[in-house]
Order: sequence, then structure tokens, then C-alpha cells
Amino acid sequence: MHRVIKIIGLIIAVFTTLAALCAVLGAGGYWYFNAPPPEAPGSVPFEVYKGETAMAVGKRLEEAGLIKSRYLWYILSRLDSQHIKAGVYRLETPASQREIRSVFVAGAKDPLKRVTIPEGVTLKKTAQILEETGICSDEEFLSAAQNPEILKEYRVPGETMEGFLYPDTYLFPPEYPARLVVKTMADTFFRRLESLTDISALSPDDLYRKVTLASIVEREYRVDDEAKVMSGVFYNRLNIGMPLQSCATVEYVITEILGKPHPEVIYNKDTEIKNPYNTYVMPGLPPGPISAPGSIALEAAFNPATSDYLYFRLVDTSTGRHYFSKTFDDHIKAGLLYVKGNRKS
Repeated sequence: MHRVIKIIGLIIAVFTTLAALCAVLGAGGYWYFNAPPPEAPGSVPFEVYKGETAMAVGKRLEEAGLIKSRYLWYILSRLDSQHIKAGVYRLETPASQREIRSVFVAGAKDPLKRVTIPEGVTLKKTAQILEETGICSDEEFLSAAQNPEILKEYRVPGETMEGFLYPDTYLFPPEYPARLVVKTMADTFFRRLESLTDISALSPDDLYRKVTLASIVEREYRVDDEAKVMSGVFYNRLNIGMPLQSCATVEYVITEILGKPHPEVIYNKDTEIKNPYNTYVMPGLPPGPISAPGSIALEAAFNPATSDYLYFRLVDTSTGRHYFSKTFDDHIKAGLLYVKGNRKS
């Protein structure tokens, strides 16, 4: 009997020790995963969508670098009887998971505004969108986009931040300082660009030229898989001293420089406009970007397709497909076939 009691005592001691060890490990795990990541991004906007699950919110928080573990977030959500509220928040990080939860449980007090800047827009159009959304005035935005200090900070050798403000969906407070809007968009641009290619070896001038080409590709391509081919065509033209002859640059001259409505058709007289941005009359690249390039156009400019093509022509308006050719004669024939096909239809 004494031996049985001794064995039972030993078992109890083992279980007690294991329980204590589990408690210590659990407490340590909680302390570690509840603490904010070492490189928290600072003040960031975050939206909790209506009907979104706790696991989905935790996954996005983890991917954004705001928490260490989505699984602890899920456990805390299961243990807490209070539910988080849908809304747009500005999180001040670093913050623990408990602190972030308390913000979401309390609900959004100062709602942020969501604004989408489409790919291929210009600074002026971006300014209009921001003003219409109530984020900042167009004049303040354009002034900030030309601020010499900001240009110097981001090593942009041009006169404006045209082309270096990433087109994306942003969350900003109403009447937000235009300078911070520009810096947020510029920071996003360089983060996205660095995820696509290594720019560390490029000089500011080299980077500026590639972004300028990307802005042209952005306004020219309509089908994703043709962007790199178009980029290769433009590089081929540059390499042999042939004019880029991009209609997108003519449109830029007409709308952004001359202030006229967007043309439905580009006529010969338009391609003859004497302006540094008109690549029909001026050799090489224009003085700077003509739009805000997205990831597809940027990747195309930095990683163009290799080919002997020098020409391309739109041949299917419904799909946006182009015909690429090596010679001018082939280019003309493709145009004649396109017109003939349209007449039959």
C-alpha cells in the first residue's frame, strides 16, 4: 500500500511539474507573441471589413507586420466576449495585440477616407481625385509634389514627383496634410518597386529614365502579357536612335500641357506639335514620366522582353491585343488587314 501511495505521489508530482512547465511556456509564448514586432511600421491605416472573420483580420495584421501571430489573435478573439467593430482605423504602432484589439473593440472614432488612385493617371488627375474625396486640396497636393525638399529626399532628379507616386487604394484622414499624402504615396512606390527589382545599383538618373519609360508603357499596354514586349520595342527604338513615336506622349502634351480635352483620335497634326514631351518630333525619352505606372508597367520597364520588334499596332479593340512586327512594311500590312477586317464585320 505504501508503494502505491508513493507511485501516486510521484505521478502527481510529475503532472504538477508538467502543468507548471506548460504554464510557464504558455505565459512566455503569450508574452512573446502578444508583444509588437521589432520593426513596427509606425502610424498606419487599417480597415476591418464588415462580416470579416477574426482569423482573416489576424492574417492581414500579420502580413502587414502589425502583429507576430495570427493564431494568438484568433485565440484572444475566442476568449474575449467583446467583438471588434468594422471600420477604418489609424493604428499607432508598436502596439501589443491586446492594445490593437481594444482599439477595434472601441470602434473607429475618426473615420478615414478611402481613395483609389488608378494606374496611368497624372499628378493633376491625382490632385483632382484627392480634392474630390476631401483629403487635401489639389493646389496643396501639386505644390507638395513639386517641393524641392521632397524631391531631394527621394532622389528624384525631375521637377515633380510625377511617376513616383504609386497608384493604389489609400486610407487617409480628411483634410490630411498634402506633404504627408505625397510622402505616403512615394514610400509605397519605392516599396513596390524594390519588391519587383533590385534598384540599389541604379543612379537617380538611370532610375528616372526607367520610370519614365514605365509611365509610357502604362499608357500604351492593354493586355498584361504584352507590356514587356512593348517595353522591349521601345528599348529597341532607343538603341538605334529611332523616335519612340508613342501616342501616349502626344496625349500628355494635349491634355496636361496644353490643357485641352482628351482626344478621341490622334491626327497627324497632333504628332507634329513641337513639345519636348512629343516623342514623334523629339528623339529619345521625354523629359520625365507622363503617368503613374503600376507594377506591371514597372516590371516591364525593368525587365523588358527580348525581341527584334520595332513596331506594334492595335488589331483587336475588344481584347486590346496588338500585332508586333520587325519591319515597317509588315507594320503597314497589319494595319491594312485590320482595316479590311473591320469593314467585313
